[in-house]
Amino acid sequence: MADTIFAVSSGMGRSAVAVIRISGAQSGALCRSLIGTLPAPRHAHLAALRDPQTQDILDRGLVLWFPGPHSFTGEDSLELQVHGGRASIAAVLRVLGAHPFCRSAEPGEFTKRAFTNGKMDLVAVEGLADLIDAQTELQRRQAISQTDGALARQVDGVRESLIEIMALVEASIDFADEGEAPAFQPAQLTALLQNMRARLTQALASYRRAEIVREGFTVLLSGPPNAGKSSLLNHIAGREAAIVSDIPGTTRDLLEVTIDLDGLPVVLIDSAGIHEAADTVERIGIERARTRAEHADLVLWLSDRAETDAPLVREHDEGQSIRIRTKSDLVGRSAAPLDIAISTRTGEGIDALLALVRERLFAVENFAETAVVTSERQFAALSDAVAGIDRALVRVAGQPEVLAEELRAVAVSLGRVSGRIGVEDLLDSIFARFCFGK
Repeated sequence: MADTIFAVSSGMGRSAVAVIRISGAQSGALCRSLIGTLPAPRHAHLAALRDPQTQDILDRGLVLWFPGPHSFTGEDSLELQVHGGRASIAAVLRVLGAHPFCRSAEPGEFTKRAFTNGKMDLVAVEGLADLIDAQTELQRRQAISQTDGALARQVDGVRESLIEIMALVEASIDFADEGEAPAFQPAQLTALLQNMRARLTQALASYRRAEIVREGFTVLLSGPPNAGKSSLLNHIAGREAAIVSDIPGTTRDLLEVTIDLDGLPVVLIDSAGIHEAADTVERIGIERARTRAEHADLVLWLSDRAETDAPLVREHDEGQSIRIRTKSDLVGRSAAPLDIAISTRTGEGIDALLALVRERLFAVENFAETAVVTSERQFAALSDAVAGIDRALVRVAGQPEVLAEELRAVAVSLGRVSGRIGVEDLLDSIFARFCFGK
């Protein structure tokens, strides 16, 4: 018999309310030992929780009983909502741990049981992990799309087409000796396979968008020393993240700050001023800035002078760079042929700059559409399925037995997406992303 598990799902620490989850065959017995009865299913029941040995009151709280299979894990489950003080939580956990066949849950074990009991597929599990980690609105929407089954519906649609094709091929094999094989039209099979391939390829194309939503864009702040790069970083971040000084070369290493830009994470990177440096350490910082610029999604070149030369912009894609004249509030600053002028002292031009950054970055992908493929595991499985379809297309006019084998390989690849087939070696790493109460 599997152990009954328990954990605090609301996080440890002082709070008004703490939620303790329990799942497994002993959940009902635990409930009776704590409050003397089993409440009506899925109804909140206010009760005093008592130590079964001493009958001392541990706390008063809400008790919710979820008999399996109609629960998150598919097992008998219990939820205790108690006061969030450390002592109250510890007292309840101590009593739960003393009950036979009960133990503390491992990270992600509740979700793993939900997957094992068929309450969630692996895509929904990954979406739930992403939802817990979500920091921006687009990350939240993308995760909800996964938990809601967006990819599962697409894969199921492709599998229906695959089953139709496999039925035709298998029938042609089974009835070949009897001379009663159903009509096997290579052109029909080719059209069905090409349609499947197009649908999977469209889903795969969304992976780049998912990566950006999860990891964010990188925007490098570059320019000569004392151009105002650190001041701009601090202004946008809303805090003193970087040291600001009139001394040239203050910034020598890369400094990263992540902001939320319209629901999308954007990593701003402050870098060393670009110039002919004599200091060895400063030269290393400048070289790091140049290297990072090669991989940045956008380079902001800041200058408080009318110079037109911008090395990192010149080396970068012009469409993915913005030239900025800084310190526009200072009298006597000559206008330069740059994209925009700003002042971190007065705030002039900052909103316009962020709008321009948003325009350049969001032009890369259509973020109005929620990505369907969001993990490397999903991408690999669907890529294998597309490769299998390509092999099957070559075999359509050949031996049906060989074609059937290729189609079965496609079915296996599609099964890996949802976790129905061949994912045992990945489960531990996937569920390790979760906290103890999930």
